Formats: sequence, C-alpha cells, structure tokens
Amino acid sequence: MKYQPFLDYLAQYIRLTSDEEALLLSRVKYRRYWKGQYLVQEGDISYFESFVLSGCLRTYYTSQAGDEHVISFSVEKSWAGDSSGFITQAPAQFSIQCVENTELLQLSYQTLEELYEKIPKLERLFRIIFQKALIASEKRIASNFSLPARERYLDFQKEYPYLEKRVPQYMIASYLGISREFLSKIRNQQVLECRA
Repeated sequence: MKYQPFLDYLAQYIRLTSDEEALLLSRVKYRRYWKGQYLVQEGDISYFESFVLSGCLRTYYTSQAGDEHVISFSVEKSWAGDSSGFITQAPAQFSIQCVENTELLQLSYQTLEELYEKIPKLERLFRIIFQKALIASEKRIASNFSLPARERYLDFQKEYPYLEKRVPQYMIASYLGISREFLSKIRNQQVLECRA
C-alpha cells in the first residue's frame, strides 16, 4: 500500500482509530512530480504541506544578486513545504524544487483546518512537526555561525546519509554556504585522511 510509509510515520506520534485513519487518507492527495518541477516558487501562495513518500526536494531562496541558497533537503518520510507561507497563506519566501522524481501526499491548508476539527490528534502531530523543524532551524543557524566549513560538512553527512549520491555537489555547497571548489577540497582532504 503506497500510503503505508505515511501511516507508519504518523504512528510514531499519534494513534488513530481505523475511522480516523480512513478519514485522513480520504482527504490527502497523492501527487507525482518530475525532477525539476516545483511544489511552490518564491512569491506564490504555498497551498500544501507535503509528505515525501519517495524522492528528494530542495528548499531554497534566491538572493537579489541571483544566487541560490539551499535551506534544506526533504527526503522519504519527511515533510516539504514553505511553512510560514502555508500557515499565513501569504506569498512563499522559498522555492521548493524536486531534485529527483518525487511522490508526495499533500494536505491543503483548508483540508488540514477541517481535519483538526474532526481529528484533534492531528494538531498534536503538527505541533511536534513544527517544533522539530524549529529546533533543526535553530541548530542550523548556530552551526553556520560557529562551526568551520569542514565541521558543517561532517554534520551534513550525519544528518543526510547517502544524500551526496542523490544531489549535485553545487547544491550541497550551497547548503553549507561554501563554494563548490572549497567543498571539493574538503572532500579530497577527507579521502586522503581515510587512506592514511
């Protein structure tokens, strides 16, 4: 069943009755996106929060100079969306693009508000999701200010194991806030250390 990863994820945080589960599954929308497609682009309204069944996405913003800065990656069993834009239904601050062909389950703002009334446990779930996202964001900010690039790269490898094989090097460099050339130096140094 294609929804099973979603149900397994939910079971970590809340227990739904069979009726609640059926109601929720009747309201989520299954969508496929191709590599390169956008869930939302900066300035558009973010209508959905999306649970990743398969694939990989990047959330990024574009500076006035036209440089892209990757904020996060979303992979299987995680969420993708411009949360502040979704919650306020204001224009998105970030763009979210598929790095691979991607399968998602999506909940619209309206649907989620209705489900909160019918399945109050979902409010607890999304509180936990947003708390975890806030903690991850604060940790990332602190890391960017306090850790050298090599340490940030090592943290990236721990947080996103196997992602280096799935996304282009320039996206990883953007996420780390360094140039592609500097990332190559760090990686080459790591290879040399492993051989020593």
